[in-house]
Amino acid sequence: MLTPLGLDAVRLSPGFWGDLRELNQEVIIGHCLDWMEKLGWIGNFRGEPARGREFADSEVYKLLEGMAWARDPRFDELAETVVAAQEPDGYLNTRWSGDRYRDFEWGHELYCYGHMIQAGVARWRTSGEHAFTDTVRRVADHVCQRFMDSAEVCGHPEIEMALVELYRVTGAERYLEMARRFVERRGGPALAEVEFGRAYFQDDMSVREAEVFRGHAVRAMYLACGTVDVAVETGDTELLAAVEAQWERTIARRTHLTGGMGSRHSGESFGDDFELPPDRAYSETCAAVGSVMLSHRLLLATGRRRYAEQAERTLYNVVAASPASDGRSFFYTNPLQVRVPGQAAEGVNPRAEGALRAPWFAVSCCPNNLARTFASLPAYVATGTSEGIQIHHPTPSEISHDGLELRVETGYPWEGGVAVHVVSAPAEPRRISVGEHADLRVWAPGDVFAVDLDVRPRWVRPDPRVDAVRGCVAVERGPLVYCAESPEGGPSLELVHVDAEVPPQEDVVDGVVELDVQAATLGEAEELTLRLVPYHRWGNRGPATMRVWMPGM
Repeated sequence: MLTPLGLDAVRLSPGFWGDLRELNQEVIIGHCLDWMEKLGWIGNFRGEPARGREFADSEVYKLLEGMAWARDPRFDELAETVVAAQEPDGYLNTRWSGDRYRDFEWGHELYCYGHMIQAGVARWRTSGEHAFTDTVRRVADHVCQRFMDSAEVCGHPEIEMALVELYRVTGAERYLEMARRFVERRGGPALAEVEFGRAYFQDDMSVREAEVFRGHAVRAMYLACGTVDVAVETGDTELLAAVEAQWERTIARRTHLTGGMGSRHSGESFGDDFELPPDRAYSETCAAVGSVMLSHRLLLATGRRRYAEQAERTLYNVVAASPASDGRSFFYTNPLQVRVPGQAAEGVNPRAEGALRAPWFAVSCCPNNLARTFASLPAYVATGTSEGIQIHHPTPSEISHDGLELRVETGYPWEGGVAVHVVSAPAEPRRISVGEHADLRVWAPGDVFAVDLDVRPRWVRPDPRVDAVRGCVAVERGPLVYCAESPEGGPSLELVHVDAEVPPQEDVVDGVVELDVQAATLGEAEELTLRLVPYHRWGNRGPATMRVWMPGM
């Protein structure tokens, strides 16, 4: 197993991820706070007339988690508002107070608790105990008392991993046992039949019997995260192996090139194997966040580099794609093809899907999920063992573990060179690794471990069983997926064919890497040059059409 490194052990410097984390702290967190105050979601905790959806409390908790990881000074005031709403027996929900636990399928009470507990754990790990962490423990104790001997689960998994995280910081065995029971109850079935079927809730079979992730993609990812946590802490290797097998089949057959998960708008769900339409890809931002969380957990549990690579793909091509460059609007869904330019969205967008980012959504889980993810980014960069430090996501940073202090300098993902400078080191041998490159020896201050990662552009071809893109190609460069983008009034992308026998040529313009691809439009003799841009940057120039997969000539 690998040891996760906390935020004090990894400090991001200016660079791809350091800049995004800074944008989060300077803009995104405040943007989310302002919107939830304006819409009354925070006012719910003050006893004001109920506003927002039944899970609105969870959005406040996600933001609190982000604030905790960022050590945002606004945390205390918002946390105080939440703490004051707790009832004497520990119950805390602004929507269902007085009418508790009547709807496990759609009520989201335990789901909200899960996000609240994770916010408390974040506060605990960054700044120690607090009135908010006391409130969180009372909530968790209430859950254990109410649900330990029942057969009930929440329609939206989340509390499972939160309880394990609380166990890790408190050592209280009851939290781990409660999480284990929630995981094992699923598929009993434990929930009622709904229009989407029990698979929507991952309640159609036990987690041990399932062969692939299915149903609502976010729910599936969160349950898998909780299952891995339970397996690791209880030493249940069979349970861990079950999730690994589900992950393998899902990545191979039900995951988009970008790392996005979810093919169907109906139920925000996975499709069947190889059902991956680019223009109807749902690929919700929150599902990507859950996928990164799961891949990172599997990396820690197994040490397999494959999990870090998938987390990297998803981070660069879905998570980083959601926020606009100014941090004030977001994609909820992340399709791989947009046929009609979107219409500018102002205020609250009632629809999840769309071809333009929106400042806020009626269900605005994604901006707050991004806030907590970007705030916790340093925790994903590297791990430690008794042998040394493993750098999984090279980015400018300072990393320390067990007497070894490193400074990472790189222009990745735009440039492949990574230089790891040794600032201080113990007298014993230590291993430094960057991806598959590693060196084990006695290090001295001033030593440099240098690697060169391949970031040359390359064609990618889909599995021929994916009907929707058979015969198409896409371009990747390092961890980045590229796309053709045509702003409103630009050339049509519908009939473009590319010559996949000609290697894509790289060009650099104003510090932004783009690609020239020779392309011919059907029915026309002349050729045109497509400018391919990193997928995560598309949509920042206004309404546009876009496609990742292009038919080959």
